[in-house]
Amino acid sequence: MADIEITTPGRRRPRRLRRTPALRDLVAETDVGARHLIMPHFVLPALRGKAPIPSMPGIAQVGAEELVREVGSDLDLGIRAVLLFGHPEAGGKTPDGSAAAAANGAVQVGVERLKRTFGADLIVMTDVCLCAYTDHGHCGVLEDGEIANDASLGPLVAAALSHARAGADVVAPSDMMDGRVGAIRDALDAASLTSVSVLAYAVKYASAYYGPFRDAADSTPASGDRKSYQMDCRNVREALREARLDADEGADMLMVKPALPYLDVIRAVRAVTDLPLAAYNVSGEYSAVKAAAANGWLDEPAIVRENLLGIRRAGADQIITYHARDALRGGWL
Repeated sequence: MADIEITTPGRRRPRRLRRTPALRDLVAETDVGARHLIMPHFVLPALRGKAPIPSMPGIAQVGAEELVREVGSDLDLGIRAVLLFGHPEAGGKTPDGSAAAAANGAVQVGVERLKRTFGADLIVMTDVCLCAYTDHGHCGVLEDGEIANDASLGPLVAAALSHARAGADVVAPSDMMDGRVGAIRDALDAASLTSVSVLAYAVKYASAYYGPFRDAADSTPASGDRKSYQMDCRNVREALREARLDADEGADMLMVKPALPYLDVIRAVRAVTDLPLAAYNVSGEYSAVKAAAANGWLDEPAIVRENLLGIRRAGADQIITYHARDALRGGWL
């Protein structure tokens, strides 16, 4: 058998810098740490209580007192930012979702308790939307069976103001109504709440990945879907228009949601704005990993690390993720 001549790579050997963990860390281009992570919470309209969410293992709906305990424990892990979602009182869902602005609502009480306990050590963000508070489950007001964009702005502004007055550092409108960022910014400024920031869900797709969240927030539409106001998954140029509009209206930060199926969108938005950019590692992404790990099909720590690094590598400055606590407690990052 004739000798096979093997040509060596010569001087160019990229593997040299992968040889040891220390070398790999030295030249690593991307990192994920506690400072990049935002932990979501589902707040019940009660001081006490904890209800595990079956479709989201490890996540529960909690009363205000349990919320304070969980957030305090997470602060010890280095998680300094939370995003709150609320529930109305039993029977509190109405056509206009007015309970979203109640001064004694779940989010408002949760914000007040968290800021009283942790002060400036904790960044409290609140989701501003009507879907959990409307009897039809949509993110705005219905007129003749259709979402009425401009009629929805008033209730959304009222909710944002109530969150800010309770002490929220950041309000995050997620409804995808046109013009809501500008309306909220104007109302905050007029109310002398100029220090409250706006994190715009600028690019929110109509996604099948939200299924477990809708169980957690009790926000499944009673009829129809949200494709007339959330974005079409086929579009990316539209995402850039949405991001520019929200920035022009006064958003302090922007968000892309979901994260993993839209890494290209995160990258594209990052290229057209210098505002801080968040990505939401949503419930379906979380639950899929949890289910696969429970069946022994995936190595959860390794998958979570890879997912979060991928989101950061795409251009996200912050990641909203239900895996924040597990990742830090387990040393997965």
